Amino acid sequence: MNPDNLQRTNRCTTEIQFPLQIKAVVIDLDGTLLDTAMDLASAANKMLAELGKSELPVATIQSFIGKGIQRLVKRSLTNSLDEEPDPELFNKALPIYQRNYHENLYTHTRPFPGVIEGLNTLKKDGFKLACITNKAEAFTLPLLRATNLLHYFEIVLSGDTLPKKKPDPLPLLHACHHFQIKPCELLLIGDSLNDTMAARAAGCHIFCVPYGYNEGRDVHELNCDAIVSSLLEATKLIKK
Repeated sequence: MNPDNLQRTNRCTTEIQFPLQIKAVVIDLDGTLLDTAMDLASAANKMLAELGKSELPVATIQSFIGKGIQRLVKRSLTNSLDEEPDPELFNKALPIYQRNYHENLYTHTRPFPGVIEGLNTLKKDGFKLACITNKAEAFTLPLLRATNLLHYFEIVLSGDTLPKKKPDPLPLLHACHHFQIKPCELLLIGDSLNDTMAARAAGCHIFCVPYGYNEGRDVHELNCDAIVSSLLEATKLIKK
């Protein structure tokens, strides 16, 4: 089964009715499974301090989360969502950030409320589970191990696992190929525009949580099938 063929031929074609009939659930990492904002912000501010730049409020850095660490570093350097820093400064800053984040990867990071209960329920109900994130594998796998979540997932796709990452549909289509299911049999649970764009492009269902890191934007503006207060609540809207 070719993922490209999945994208073309197996999109959801029926109207949405709850509970959704699903075979696999894919879950985003930062802002959905794990509250990583404090540790990401701490690494960013330590980077800025080493570079002789002013530190930023945690809330500001939290609004920069969602498109991978390289983008987070650029946004922290420019204090802007879209501006590009001086290339030489960025090349100097990135390894500083990576070192500081490695050293403080899970100092404050914890699963959000309802995550453990939701994962246990999904497992008990027989759903196949995957974690798909734009975070580099060097950070993703240690975080999942440290928080004792890795064993829940049959497959973990990080931001550097495949040639493309969210919002491109490739990771979701790769998961469909892995599980041997159609895109309309897969549900993505995420917190951001990246997630909704990827799900819509792949033809998958998408639920969003309101507590995550949607670049400071209201999650209610996103094109999702449902907004759920927790992973546990999401389990009540799907069936095998």
